[in-house]
Order: sequence, then structure tokens, then C-alpha cells
Amino acid sequence: MNTSRIAKAAAAAALVLAAPVVLAQNIALVNGKPVPKARLDAMLTQLAKQGQAPSPELEGKVKEQLVLREIFAQEAEKQGIAASKDYREQMEFARQSVLIQTLFADYEKKHPSTEAEARAEYDKIKAANGDKEYRARHILVETEDQAKALIEQLKKGGSFEDLAKKNSKDPGSAENGGDLDWAAPGNYVPEFSEAMTKLQKGQYTPVPVKSQFGFHIIKLEDERATQFPSFDEVKAQIIQRNTQAKLAKYRDDLKSKAKTDYKFSE
Repeated sequence: MNTSRIAKAAAAAALVLAAPVVLAQNIALVNGKPVPKARLDAMLTQLAKQGQAPSPELEGKVKEQLVLREIFAQEAEKQGIAASKDYREQMEFARQSVLIQTLFADYEKKHPSTEAEARAEYDKIKAANGDKEYRARHILVETEDQAKALIEQLKKGGSFEDLAKKNSKDPGSAENGGDLDWAAPGNYVPEFSEAMTKLQKGQYTPVPVKSQFGFHIIKLEDERATQFPSFDEVKAQIIQRNTQAKLAKYRDDLKSKAKTDYKFSE
């Protein structure tokens, strides 16, 4: 065996030995260009974040798609599409989108909403709702005279529910006889809640209650201890809401600090 044949044999042997290493790093070769395994790993990671559980079937589908993408991308390159204006414009938008998504994801990772923050928010909301909630009815009319006339009818034995159905201008409760269901006092305007909480069960306001909406006649049906969900029941929702609030503030801060002559709409 001469020197040339030995060199060729050695080269062939080296290629055979190197093949497993190449295959470990790549999932395929397309026209001599490798499709790296790192691309597969990145795609599987993204799918996992979207809630898709890893499986051999999913991995096979992703591999197939990545190889097809490489085939199509190579053809696009061959046709010179990468040099077109349309391609460059779309790539700029894609570049910005990826940067922005990564920016906000990075901010969320560095500024996570904690359970302690959620607990504080929960306690604040719970305190604002108070320890009692009330079930009331009301009749809403435009003038004080109308309200006084209805109170006179109530004094003569008129049905509160029937009078509400016939006279109340509140579209949300009139059809139900003025029923407002169970609610904390803080859900109403101050004038309404102040008058309602002074009533005893079964009583109605002896004089009209004025608010920004008109004149009310309020009847207290019942009261009970506040029915409030436990912290564990709403913790995930509060954490999500706190996260969204932090991101919104971060976006607003970036917007306010930017030097631009553009006038944003309110």
C-alpha cells in the first residue's frame, strides 16, 4: 500500500469515527448544511413554555418541521429573497418583536410577583370590603317629588318590588323588583351605602336619598358576614394581576422617560 492509499484510508477512517459526533450535534444535513440539535432543543423549550408536554412523537414532528424549514430557507436564499426589500422590512419587525418579548420576559423574571405581595393585596381588598355585606333593593327616580310620592305609596302598603318594576329607571335591577343582590357597602356611592347601613332588616329609607344618579328609595332585605374567598383560592389570580400591573408600570415608565416628539393619544 503506497503513501497515497494510506492517507486516503486514514481520512476515510477519520470520517467514520467522526460521524457519531456530527450526528450528535446535528439532527440532519440538508444539501451539506447541518440542522443543529441546538435548534431542536430551543424549539422544544419554547413549546414546553406554551404548555406542550414533551414526548417522542412531538420531538419527531419538530425535527421534521425543522428539516423542512431548512429546505425551504435554502431555496429562498438561492432565489435571492433575503436581499429583497419586503424581506428586510419583515425581518426588522420580527427583530423588534423578539427583542420586546425578551425584554418583558426578562423584566418579569427579575421582578417576580411574590406571595407576600399577593397576601398584602388580599388583605387590602378584604379590609376594603368590610366584615359585612348587604342585600338591598332600591327604586331610582329622577326627581325628589317622584321619590316622595312612592314612599307615600309604600306607607299605604304598596309592594316595593312592584313599584320598583314600574318606576325605577335603573335598568340593572328594575326588572328584578329593585334587587341588588349581595354586595359590600363599598360597591355603592357613599350616599347610598351610608343610608343603607343605617337600616334595619325589612326597613326602607323614610326620605329620598340623593346621589349622582338621581333619587333612591332603599330597602334592606338582609345582612350577613362577608363571604370572602380564602387566600389560597385567589392567590394565583392576585399574583397574575400583580405581574400584569408591574409590567404595565414598566411600560409606562419607559414611555414617559423616552425623548420623542410624538404625541401619544390618551
